[in-house]
Amino acid sequence: MNVSKAIRDAYGEALLKYGKDNPKVVVLDADVSSSTKSKLFGQAVPDRFFNVGIAESNLVAMAAGFSTTGLIPFVNTFAVFISTLGLLASRSLISYTNLNVKLAGGYSGLSDAFDGPSHHSIEDIAIMRTLPNIKVLCASDEIITDWMVKAAIETEGPIYLRLSRDSVPVIYNQDTKFEIGKGKVLKEGSDATIIACGIMVSNALKAAEILAEKALACE
Repeated sequence: MNVSKAIRDAYGEALLKYGKDNPKVVVLDADVSSSTKSKLFGQAVPDRFFNVGIAESNLVAMAAGFSTTGLIPFVNTFAVFISTLGLLASRSLISYTNLNVKLAGGYSGLSDAFDGPSHHSIEDIAIMRTLPNIKVLCASDEIITDWMVKAAIETEGPIYLRLSRDSVPVIYNQDTKFEIGKGKVLKEGSDATIIACGIMVSNALKAAEILAEKALACE
């Protein structure tokens, strides 16, 4: 498998591509736009970009307010802060009222290993998937990341985009069709089924290759 561009770069480029000419899209960041790559949008469309500062609860609350005026806000910060500091606003303002807010959690999982345990995000999927109305989309390569941003803009209602910092192998091709709520079979097999999401998809494919050498055919 060829190595993809970093997920965060693919996200920033997609946000710019699909949001730049859509006057409804507004982008908010918690002073980490160089990391989340939302700065690409901010540099191109400064009048629809808001750096809220290190105030994640206010960040999410502002996005909730924007959405009530018909705008499509994208909230950007590290995944660990959306699912902790921003959780009350995500739960009370966005989830329960089914607002059209897109929560982009960058540096998910252990992809922010450099900043230590305070920035690791290993519980965000478990937290966000329990909130009513919120759909959780996990990026597994640059192609599905691009699609996720486009789908988030086109899909009414709250969405949590789980994004990694790292580069990963390219899994899909430009013609791959995705659908929210439905998985894809990437390899046929009759002995076992491996289910994965996000950056673990490429690892699951590697695991299937290793098991194939032991005469185990994995789906």
